[in-house]
Amino acid sequence: MAEHRRAGIEVEDLVREFKKGPRAVDGINLRVEPGEIYGFLGPNGAGKSTMVLVLTTLLPPTSGTALVAGFDVVKEGPKVRAAIGAALQEAALDPFLTGREHLSLQAALHGLSRKERKKRGNELLERVGLTEAADRRVRGYSGGMKRRLDLALALVHRPRILFLDEPTTGLDPQSRSALWEEVSRLARDEGVTVFLTTQYLEEADVLADRVGIIDRGKIVAEGTPEELKAEIGRPSVEATPAEGSERDAVARVLSRFGDEIAAQPGAVAVRLDHGAGDLADVVRALDSEGVRVTNLRLDEPSLDDVFLEKTGRSLEGDAENEREPDGSPEEARA
Repeated sequence: MAEHRRAGIEVEDLVREFKKGPRAVDGINLRVEPGEIYGFLGPNGAGKSTMVLVLTTLLPPTSGTALVAGFDVVKEGPKVRAAIGAALQEAALDPFLTGREHLSLQAALHGLSRKERKKRGNELLERVGLTEAADRRVRGYSGGMKRRLDLALALVHRPRILFLDEPTTGLDPQSRSALWEEVSRLARDEGVTVFLTTQYLEEADVLADRVGIIDRGKIVAEGTPEELKAEIGRPSVEATPAEGSERDAVARVLSRFGDEIAAQPGAVAVRLDHGAGDLADVVRALDSEGVRVTNLRLDEPSLDDVFLEKTGRSLEGDAENEREPDGSPEEARA
């Protein structure tokens, strides 16, 4: 039981200030349960990478406390580092070493015997889909292959807690999906606690058991993706009539299910009074009235809607336009 409790993360009033900038982390409180995937979501510049640097002992906090795997990140750094794995934004890979050599070196640094190194290396290469490329130099790897190798390196010593800092940035959809699958498997099958930072809404929605949305160093919302989306409103349905002359007929049918809201030109949309469960009744009602539609779309509230509601700006739009001021090693040492 004690071991189980020590596989989580506890943060209280955590602050990290830089000498020439704002508070990158501004009084954050959070708790990540053992075996949970916690998505830390926000645009570049919000403080995500600074948070990871503090929790992985690479950057001391200005004030507050953080316990990772039951150990204080300031007072018990070596114990924290022994319990965690980390794949940060910039993978520290040697272009002249092969994937297999990277894993062997990492395993040696963690004290694995020669026999264990080979076995663990082969196991991880297969798990991340790099068996065929294992003996190629990393300089010939694609971006997706490098990210998968970096994940394998973070898993060599079987950490109880895994930190992933924007692990799929720049990856193609296939590589992103493969990484998502492996992260989900680690939490589900091996009970690994995962702290995942991302600026991708879909990533947080697909992977995270709970999400914390950070903006300007503060957590502005926290909960399961479903809870956060439910907070800001019900889903809507939009129907496009087959004939423009039938728009009023479509509007009359949909008005039974909720209040009309803005829609695409020529279409009608309402906010559903009783949620997505109304959709089947909407279809039956349209059919019984003989109203033909060319498109019927259910729109659920998104995490971007949550961010817009909490901060007054769009998450994905800002993510493209801001540079994270806290992610570079140079600034981290300030």
